[in-house]
Amino acid sequence: MPAITTNDLKNGITLEIDSGLFTVVDFQHVKPGKGGAFVRTKLRNLRTGNILERTFNAGIRVEQAILDRADMQFLYKEGDDFVFMDTESYDQINISPRALGEASDYLVEGSKAIIAQYRDEIVSVEIAVTVELNIALTEPGIQGDRVSGARKPATLETGKVIQVPLFVNIGDRVKVDTRSGDYITRV
Repeated sequence: MPAITTNDLKNGITLEIDSGLFTVVDFQHVKPGKGGAFVRTKLRNLRTGNILERTFNAGIRVEQAILDRADMQFLYKEGDDFVFMDTESYDQINISPRALGEASDYLVEGSKAIIAQYRDEIVSVEIAVTVELNIALTEPGIQGDRVSGARKPATLETGKVIQVPLFVNIGDRVKVDTRSGDYITRV
């Protein structure tokens, strides 16, 4: 594992600190009038998503963690696991829903994802910001019911329940924001 100094920090670098993986979100080199220089950082824990603020003395060594990122395609579910295929090597791996996190709510066969691994552990899954999915179940829309902003629950083909406008029906294709789970528009 390469060691770098705190002077080499950049946004997006992944560090192993206290046996945890952290990505540098923000950093600032500070040179006070008195005393030694230091680096103030904001770090995101890759496993929990929590933000940690930490200050390092300038020039100390930290361990950089090299993540293996691969473009993957979701093939099918096998039991509870999701089977992905590396689009370059065609190797297949099984990934648990826990490792996928909320991304599993938006995956249909053929979906693309960028999977980051560190020492055979999945540390992050990046999917598209918006996805188009079919409505599998919802109450039927009532003709003439056009209350502005009114919503009803609808189940997507993946099993995720979201709030949609009253005019959306079973079989409609909708665009959903994967960051918030919000309905965007009917496709």
